[in-house]
Formats: sequence, structure tokens, C-alpha cells
Amino acid sequence: MSKAIRFHEVGGPDVLVLEEVALAAPGPGEARVRHAACGINFVDVYQRSGLYPVPLPSGAGTEGAGVVEAVGPGVTTVKPGDRVAYAGGAPGAYSEARNLPAALLCVLPEGISFEQGAAMMLKGMTVQYLIRRTYRVQPGDTVLWHAAAGGVGLIACQWLKALGVVVIGTAGTDEKCRLALEHGAAHCINYRTGDYVARVRELTGGEGVPVVYDSVGQATFAGSLACLRPLGLMVSFGNASGPVPPVDPGLLARQGSLYLTRPTLGTYTARRADLEASSRELFDAVLSGQVRIEPGRRYALKDAAQAHRDLEARATTGSGILVA
Repeated sequence: MSKAIRFHEVGGPDVLVLEEVALAAPGPGEARVRHAACGINFVDVYQRSGLYPVPLPSGAGTEGAGVVEAVGPGVTTVKPGDRVAYAGGAPGAYSEARNLPAALLCVLPEGISFEQGAAMMLKGMTVQYLIRRTYRVQPGDTVLWHAAAGGVGLIACQWLKALGVVVIGTAGTDEKCRLALEHGAAHCINYRTGDYVARVRELTGGEGVPVVYDSVGQATFAGSLACLRPLGLMVSFGNASGPVPPVDPGLLARQGSLYLTRPTLGTYTARRADLEASSRELFDAVLSGQVRIEPGRRYALKDAAQAHRDLEARATTGSGILVA
């Protein structure tokens, strides 16, 4: 048996309940992981609320770290006793232990703790594909990154600075802006008190930026497009403020023949070779000191509903975790 957070209907944080679930032996291609910590991410909120539909009843959470307890037939990538971390797959990470496809698991290097692993896999590999594949940044580039003090944003600020990129961040308070600056952003704009579109234009000599990374969604979409230079790329990878309404392609033409993409980590790591390459580059960045992973607020597994309330209220910074 294992304790796990589950939900039987979509809705607010109160639909999350702690239950006892039976665990069978791992099946073919599966491994059982005993969690030490689990990551908290906005995708968990989207699934719980019904924005991203999942079959019900459902587990919650898609990121965790712990120890492999057992493996099923045909598993060769991990073995019992391995320290592992993962992101993706079916919801169920908010649990003491679970079975999941072994192909999702990455062996966690010594020197990276379980709490760091749980705080970095989804967010860190998201940063990796965004800055190395979706738009491959170059030294000297200037980019705009919304929610720069969030879990993804703090990793991005550090990594981009190490790559020689100038980061213009946005955040909702002066305190969050200071945090982004401390983690490598060259500039950070409090969007509640300042006009970030005008400031981006000022900082770029009126030219705009070649790429905007936007996980906020509805509230920032139009402004993000206005920050791009001609032929710029709008990377919409989240919906923290709500989903973006339907977009008239003519708008992209009128604002400078812009490009728009809506990428997901699942697509970029669907092949095992891509998952290994992404996690390896992330691990190297952390072990080299270029990126510091500092787990944020810690919650007990039973307090998952409160963790979601805090996340939706934007009352958190960095990468929150559940301690199993």
C-alpha cells in the first residue's frame, strides 16, 4: 500500500484527497519508485482544474525523485537501489511510492539531492529545451522572460546568464524582481507598477527582442507580441493567468511577420535519446555550479491542496516540493 493524493472530480484544490492505494508488482517495462520528494508544478493545477483533461479518478503530479525499489520484466535502464528523478508521464507523483514506465527515469547523479531532483526535472528540462532547441540562444542575445522569479524562471535566469544572454525579466512584486536579479536577470520589471512593453523597447533601443518566453498566458500574451522585433518568436509555454484566446494569424503579420509556438516538454523528450540528452545537459549545468537548485517552500504530502492554493495565488517563488 501507498499513500497518494488523488482526485475524483475536477475543481479547486479541495478536490485533492489523501488515499491509500494498492501497489502491484511492476509490470513489463515498469519500475517502482519510493519517493523522497515530489515537484509541484502548474501543469498539476491544469490537470486538477480540468484545463488539461485526464481520466478520472486520477493521481496528481508528474515530477518526483527517490529510489528504485523493484523493476519489471525487460527493464535495463535502471535497477533496484538506483537514485532516480523524472518528469512527465501519467499523473501520480504525489505519492509515497508508485509504478511508472522505467523509460521516464533518469539516474540522479551523486551531488544532487532528492529534493533538488524533485525541484528541477520538469522545470530544468523545460528551460533546456526552450533555450537550446525551441530558440537556440546565442551569446549577446537579449530575451524577455515572464515570471522570472518562478521555478522555471530562476533556473532560466541563471542558465541564460552563464550562456552570455541578457535577460529582461518580469515579476509581480519588487521582492520577486530582486530575486530574479540575484539569480542572473540583467533587468526585472514589476508588471504591476510599470509598463513592461515600453521598458523592453527602451532597453533594446526600440528594436524589441528576438524571443519572448511566456508561461503566464492570457494576461501577457498581447504585450509579449508587442515586445518582439520583426520575425521574432513568441514562445507560449504556460497558462498561469488563464489560457490564451484564439489568435488571428493576421495579427502576427501586422506586428512584423512574427512566429508563434506552443511547445511542451513531453514532445521534446518523447524519444529516450532526447530525454537523456536533456537531463544530462541539466545535470551538467547544476553540477558545474552554473545553475543552483534551491528548493522553495516544502509541504507535507497531505498538504497538497494548500500547495496548490499558494501556487495559484502566486504566493510562491522558486520550486516548491512535497516531501513524501
